Amino acid sequence: MKRRRFRSPAWTATLTWKSAVFLTVMCCTLAALLGVLVHTAVTRQTVSHAREKALDRLEVITDAYEAGEPLPRGSGIDPPGLPASLRALAAGGERGTAVADGPHRPGDPDGRGGPAMWAAGPADGRALATWTDYSHSANTIAGLDRAIIGSSLLAIAATLAVGLFAVGRVTRRLHQTARVARRISAGDLDARVGDPRTARPVRGQDEVAIVSGALDTMASSLQRKLQTEQRFTADVAHELRTPLTGLSAAAELLPPGRPAELVRDRVRAMRALTEDLLEISRLDARTEQVDLAVHDLAPLAERVVRASGTPTEVRVADPARVETDRRRLERVLGNLVANAHRHGAPPVVLGVEGAVVSVRDHGEGFPGYLLEGGPQRFRTDGAGKGHGLGLTIAVGQATVIGARLEFTNPPDGGALARLTLPEYVRLDDGDSAGITGGEGTGSTNPDIHNTK
Repeated sequence: MKRRRFRSPAWTATLTWKSAVFLTVMCCTLAALLGVLVHTAVTRQTVSHAREKALDRLEVITDAYEAGEPLPRGSGIDPPGLPASLRALAAGGERGTAVADGPHRPGDPDGRGGPAMWAAGPADGRALATWTDYSHSANTIAGLDRAIIGSSLLAIAATLAVGLFAVGRVTRRLHQTARVARRISAGDLDARVGDPRTARPVRGQDEVAIVSGALDTMASSLQRKLQTEQRFTADVAHELRTPLTGLSAAAELLPPGRPAELVRDRVRAMRALTEDLLEISRLDARTEQVDLAVHDLAPLAERVVRASGTPTEVRVADPARVETDRRRLERVLGNLVANAHRHGAPPVVLGVEGAVVSVRDHGEGFPGYLLEGGPQRFRTDGAGKGHGLGLTIAVGQATVIGARLEFTNPPDGGALARLTLPEYVRLDDGDSAGITGGEGTGSTNPDIHNTK
């Protein structure tokens, strides 16, 4: 059997969780170390003081024993309760002290006295011993231990709260930076972090502010470069239109023949490329406006196939009505059909199912780079004709009309492009998100403006 690996929850990978664990472990370790040091030092001092007191009392008792005077209370020769180790030490001629239970006191439920500090010395081969009450010192040490534990817990909680608050501020700024980075990667080049610490250079900047400032600088530089490229593309395409118009007129004046056909064909290709470049520049500028209207999807798809002049099969199942820009939708479908015939293999099938239009061929399928990152401008695989802008324009126009265009390779071969359109839904009371001519448009694209 294959052993299943334990997978920790996703929240345990967050910086807040790791910081909380680190702070807790460090606080507990520091509290334990300080507690042990304080406990050891206070206990040693308390025991030393009690031992000196017991030995001083033993001196007094020894003098009284040697003078033949009666021994005071709490002392005697081999008194009951004297620890055996201390009794043996005194019998051997040495003096010593030990903490043990004191003699039995009337009223003690367990038959033992409270903690006592015993001191014993030699006396004619026996043990002369005395004891002092050690309960107060023991209670002092026990109270100190409780205070150490309580203060340690309080310090851990306070440190953890302050640490999490500080870490939370950092992680919130990091999350904000990550959100802005995702917006930039999605195409929103106006997005900025705007960390206030980067606005005033005189202030000290932490690492998060440095990263935020670097991201804003990168976004600004990228935006300037893209805008420069867009302006360059638009300017080149615009400037090419005038000479191409003259070249096209001149080509029509050439005498009939193969050279004239080649010139006219290349002029038409250059004019198509110029128009595509202008269209892409408008799409990049995001200034496009759409003309929304409600259309039956099946007749519109059939009209696109007829206009393409290609042997494309049309399959309609449960057609729907959609609210869209007919011209832009026809542009998208026309490009998909043309791409299928140019780079795929027959049969090419255009299917309509609800508000979804699919175009499938039975060739080698879409290349890997297109499936991973989408169409790339001026890139085509193989020896097929074209300049690699058709699918790029299709994706841009689909975005403008609020549709979603997906590219896949079916398991049984070929290439499949699926265009999902916003379906038109009309409510009985007429107040519907799909009704055109006002603010109730069913489009979800922010660039769509109803011009009807």
